Amino acid sequence: MGAIAKLLFGISPAETTVARRGFRGGDSAACEHIERIGRTFADAYHAALEDDCLERLAPRLDRVEREFRGFAYEGAAMGLALLDRLTPWRRDRVRNFLSGAGEPHTYMVHVAIGWVAARLPGKIERVLKPLDPLLRWLVVDGYGFHEGFFHWPRYINGQFIPRRLRGYACRAFDQGFGRSLWFVDGADVTLIPRTIAGFAVERQGDLWSGIGLASTYAGGADGVALKALRESAGAYQPQLAQGAAFAAKARERAGNLTAGTQVAARIFCGVSAEEAAYITDAALENLPASGPQPAYEIWRWRIQEKMNRIRELQK
Repeated sequence: MGAIAKLLFGISPAETTVARRGFRGGDSAACEHIERIGRTFADAYHAALEDDCLERLAPRLDRVEREFRGFAYEGAAMGLALLDRLTPWRRDRVRNFLSGAGEPHTYMVHVAIGWVAARLPGKIERVLKPLDPLLRWLVVDGYGFHEGFFHWPRYINGQFIPRRLRGYACRAFDQGFGRSLWFVDGADVTLIPRTIAGFAVERQGDLWSGIGLASTYAGGADGVALKALRESAGAYQPQLAQGAAFAAKARERAGNLTAGTQVAARIFCGVSAEEAAYITDAALENLPASGPQPAYEIWRWRIQEKMNRIRELQK
């Protein structure tokens, strides 16, 4: 099954290059960094398709350099999720991954499920239903990233959202699509604000949230550039900071914090990456189980409010 899946759903190394995707902006260093992330993801994706035995797969992923290891776990999770979809007689790979080696990378694993949802037909609600009620929105985030990474001209020019999505899923999609813009625009902090400004005002906050997450987790820009990006965000600085805090938490939980994550957290959040991660944890306390807004959005809103207060105190 793995060999068949790789033949039908394999991702050519060329498909993740800046030239093939037609990404805009960015210097040679940023482009090389983006391409390395893509290669890491694709290699792990194919590794999972070839051998889904977690006892052999996890050590292989752990040999990836720490800065890029989360992308390896994300790629592997996509491969496992795809195999789960293709084998109705066995759909426990992702579940077992999340209860074992993939647990520290749980955010990346949920995002990876969204890549599969983007590539296969079916109702998104069916994909989300068995997943964690809070983190399931990361699946739609992953869907949005996939569409931006592979089909960005369609969305930037037409600015539509897939018909399969409705309600809050459209906002989660924009958060992921915002992440993809960090890659599409080559971590170019002068181009990114112009790209976001071309979208409807009501979508820009979620796009900035995605930029905060991608710039902090993926890296590729120095402190001077990140400060310029923060100023360009203007009124959306709380959303930018919230995305950065999510990235800090994802790396802190997986034990792969980097110097770049620390720099971005300080600039966007006004605190260390560890403190930003703690703020995301504190914001989880007493989340309502039901209400007009998903708990995931209340979680994000609480973090944004905290980041806004920190910014005001530091002025």
